[in-house]
Amino acid sequence: MLNFRSAAGLIALASILSLPAAAQRQARTPTPNDTLKSPEVLPDRQVTFRIYAPKASEVAITGDWITHGRAKAGPLEKADDGVWSITLGPFVPDFYSYSFSVDGVRTLDPKNAWVKPGVTSLSNMFEVPGDDAAYEETRPVPHGEVRIVWYQSSTLDTMRSMHVYTPPGYESGNAKYPVFYLLHGAGDDDSGWSTIGRAGFILDNLLAEKKAKPMIVVMPNGSMPPSDKGPAFQAGRFADELLKNVIPYVEKNYRVIANRDNRAIAGLSMGGAQTLRVLPSNLDKFAYAGVWSMGVGRESTAGFEQDNAAFLDNASKTNKELKVFWLAVGENDALVGESAKNLDQLLTAKGIQHEFHVTEGGHTWINWRHYLHDYAQLLFR
Repeated sequence: MLNFRSAAGLIALASILSLPAAAQRQARTPTPNDTLKSPEVLPDRQVTFRIYAPKASEVAITGDWITHGRAKAGPLEKADDGVWSITLGPFVPDFYSYSFSVDGVRTLDPKNAWVKPGVTSLSNMFEVPGDDAAYEETRPVPHGEVRIVWYQSSTLDTMRSMHVYTPPGYESGNAKYPVFYLLHGAGDDDSGWSTIGRAGFILDNLLAEKKAKPMIVVMPNGSMPPSDKGPAFQAGRFADELLKNVIPYVEKNYRVIANRDNRAIAGLSMGGAQTLRVLPSNLDKFAYAGVWSMGVGRESTAGFEQDNAAFLDNASKTNKELKVFWLAVGENDALVGESAKNLDQLLTAKGIQHEFHVTEGGHTWINWRHYLHDYAQLLFR
């Protein structure tokens, strides 16, 4: 054994490190993991997933495609060399997320560096290219910028981050733009819409096709610090954060048109609940709103009506001020019946003009990217 504390040992170590990478690899026993590829998207749009786990007794995969019926998931098969694999699909062209379970422990694919971050967990991502995914792909069109912006939150007494998309030409021009506040769901942070959500690329492609108005998109961190005071308290904290910190920061530091006709808001799941918390009492600030994969639970209807009477019971005023109110949910979403449809029925009964769309699939980013694509085309017209 080399003693790297001695002069001779240090010389020996230096000689090893100076070897080419290939020679260094020869100093250990090669394994199948050295050349493993995962995931591998095949020409027929099937996808093979692999992981080297020679000591594991069970490996499985799960992904966000399941509730869409686009492919199955399940156990991987182990080869004699310790590589577990499964081939699924063919997949509809799209972006997907997945993770492995190795002997019951949720695990990332170590061969895939494309990772979707979250508040408490991570997932891998992969792309199946094709025409159906063209609206969200990285295409050769003018691209805007997505920046991570840090600011001091007076509501939470801490530094917070948000992601901000500026359209192509923002840096070289002096024009002012409308602003769209885009909210993520529980378990994610402000990076969600810029990673698996593909928001910047979706806007770039819409602008290139002249299907949307140039806009700034602000993606704040809607995940509040832990509290035992319940969802209503957390929703109130976020409302304060948005109205007292995020919007003032944006309007001070970006070239925006700071009036209600040029502000939009939308959110998915938890972000949809936050939209419903902010919107009814702030029609002086927002003229466009979207609620995706969220609604009002039947047991909460009476309380929602009481808290938002001015919004619900004065339909003529609300309809005049709210230019677009766009609701969407997947047919396999757990919130479709008792929450989203209930909100649709309540708004209809109150005479509040809105659109309600029930799409395929479930509570996944597969839907939310489509919702963003459709909703953004309606803004600031």
